[in-house]
Amino acid sequence: MGRWHPECPERLDAIADHLLAIGLRDVLIERDAPNVTPEQLARAHDPVYLAELQRRLPESGYAEMDPDTLMNPHSLEAASRAAGAAVAAVDAVLEGEADAAFCSVRPPGHHAERGRAMGFCLYNNVVVAALHALEHHGLRRIAVVDFDVHHGNGTEQMLAGDPRVLMCSFFQHPFYPYSGAGPHAPNMANLPVEAYADGAVIRPLVEQHWLPRLRGHRPELILISAGFDAHRDDDMGQLGLVEDDYAWITRQLRVVAQEAGHDRIVSCLEGGYDLPSLARSVAAHVRELL
Repeated sequence: MGRWHPECPERLDAIADHLLAIGLRDVLIERDAPNVTPEQLARAHDPVYLAELQRRLPESGYAEMDPDTLMNPHSLEAASRAAGAAVAAVDAVLEGEADAAFCSVRPPGHHAERGRAMGFCLYNNVVVAALHALEHHGLRRIAVVDFDVHHGNGTEQMLAGDPRVLMCSFFQHPFYPYSGAGPHAPNMANLPVEAYADGAVIRPLVEQHWLPRLRGHRPELILISAGFDAHRDDDMGQLGLVEDDYAWITRQLRVVAQEAGHDRIVSCLEGGYDLPSLARSVAAHVRELL
């Protein structure tokens, strides 16, 4: 989106380099992401919006979708592969090729609404994956967990009111996109937290509010919007999580999955813009998924 933009290619380089340096890449099955199909995208996004993205894709330079979100000539290819990675990961996990998957992708997705790009997001990767699991694989119950510093407004917009889905999230509030704290659908478990909240604040909230709802829902698949910009070193927000907190949250989700009779978790990268803390936090998260 431009050299000034925090959502930069170096994010994925930092993750890959760190996983290699600490030996985790040696025990991972790595796959190149396929493109998402039009049918898979159309479950989540308005056809008019998808056509508008194609129409506005620039031949050179940048096209501004909102003040934070730009497209260059290759952006839709990248977004297609990001959403396609989430779908392929769901297929791999549900078909028994892997217990869990982490999609190291960009652009992120959880702000993208049915008919609008925003917050660095073009396609909502996790919603595309969730609807694929429900409609193509015929799952009856899934959970979406979002621990980005920002509320996943697009994910909530598209999944609110669907009893097959339980969405659990925490996010800094008040903060961009200034949503999620008001009245919400019964299948939403939102935890708005004040700036400077750290693991000592957030872990009890997860235990009290997320885990009972998740256990009651008994999801057949857990999808994670894994944003790491709630880290204390990331100046995108003002929360105070550290690597151990991300590991602890991931561990709790694995226990929920195991109690439901499986280990099936698909995690998709969302935010995280301080490169060292992003790389360390992803490593802690992936180590727990392993």
